[in-house]
Amino acid sequence: MFLGLCAARHGQELNLADLGRQCGVTQPTAKAWLSTLEASYILWLLPPYFRNLGKRLVKTPKAYFVDAALAAHLTRQPDAAALWHGAMGGAFFEGWVVLEAVKAFAARGHRPPLHFWRSNDGLEVDLLIESGGRTHAVEIKQTATPLPGHAHGLVRFQQLLGTKLAGELLLVCRVEKPALLPGGVQALPWQGFPAWVTALAK
Repeated sequence: MFLGLCAARHGQELNLADLGRQCGVTQPTAKAWLSTLEASYILWLLPPYFRNLGKRLVKTPKAYFVDAALAAHLTRQPDAAALWHGAMGGAFFEGWVVLEAVKAFAARGHRPPLHFWRSNDGLEVDLLIESGGRTHAVEIKQTATPLPGHAHGLVRFQQLLGTKLAGELLLVCRVEKPALLPGGVQALPWQGFPAWVTALAK
């Protein structure tokens, strides 16, 4: 039951009190189970970004199944089309991008310097990557037609962090070729993300 509940939250923030309550166990027990899943490389916990940016920030991690096929099985996805077009399609796509970043750093023996950022007033960035003294911000969308609104969180994060510390602003999506969006945000085809993040991990 605990595994299934975690799978249903693939790509979402984990509330241990809520998970424990639904499983009928205490929060410390739920925390111990979660630690076991993390230590077994079943779950990857993406921590929130805590730098003080003048905003009240969300402070719970997001969870991703390292093997998306296991999450798909546990959430009873009937086929590949449902996996992509169903209610969890965005979460599975986001999970693929995040885990590609995890693998790029882990393959070089580095603990992945990855976070997400979300303020309580709705500003968010799906993935932050610290490399070379700068923090690169990545938004992840299934869309093939990115709009200026998709770049809003990235641009706002750069403004709050400051241009000296902020790195590249990237929107990973289904565009056919790279394109520039307002605010200096680059829309990148998802197929190009592994090479992009591998270059950061060197």
